[in-house]
Amino acid sequence: MGSDTITIKKDSLWKYSTFILLAVVVIGAFVMFKGDNGLPTGNVVNDGADNLPGTTRPAEVSASADDDAVLGDKNAKVTFIEFSDYQCPFCSRFWSGALPTIKSQYVETGKVKFVYRDFPLNSIHPLAQISAEAVECVREKGEDAGYWKMHDKIFENQQQLSEANLKVWAQELGYNIDSCLSSRKFKAEVEKDTQDATGGAGCRGTPCTVIGKNQISGACPATVFQQAIDAELAGKDWYSPGNCQIVVN
Repeated sequence: MGSDTITIKKDSLWKYSTFILLAVVVIGAFVMFKGDNGLPTGNVVNDGADNLPGTTRPAEVSASADDDAVLGDKNAKVTFIEFSDYQCPFCSRFWSGALPTIKSQYVETGKVKFVYRDFPLNSIHPLAQISAEAVECVREKGEDAGYWKMHDKIFENQQQLSEANLKVWAQELGYNIDSCLSSRKFKAEVEKDTQDATGGAGCRGTPCTVIGKNQISGACPATVFQQAIDAELAGKDWYSPGNCQIVVN
């Protein structure tokens, strides 16, 4: 009985080897991009906050409005404090996502006063500190009304953020902040906010929200903040949901 022999030409062998190598690469990439639920995804899962390592969240947080700008009735029953970073993409998501609902339903109706406090993550956002100082420079000239205009201007144009543009944007709003920004007049003010964020507020990243004695970390949906505010208005305890899982598209 003769033996069966399979003959493969050299050029065919090369083609088969290339195909096998390509298949291995594809399978490897597929495995790398699998999500926690076992389903393949090309997205990056993030907890909704730009995290700052080495900090811990206390069981009960505390934060004050300090002397920062207030949006809404200063005598409102509930104080909503956001520790934020002008270069943080998740802070921008909160600004464009949840904040408009909070403003229309609670701030403009006199139930909540919204306070923005600075928490620049300088190690990963090199323009966050100078941006915060720029807004304070505008506030010095235009009071709280000017502050909120500059605040919105930066988030509207976050992708074009630069020190030069900060001066241009302030000028467009009617304020020359060149000398104020060059002098770093409000550097200590911004640093004080950062100390309060990592201290009593127990913030580990941005955005970090304090409502009452509870903290919500991340760019959560408006419904999460609504539940917290409604509970505060009713004088009831509420459970902080912690970090919100979102997907970066």
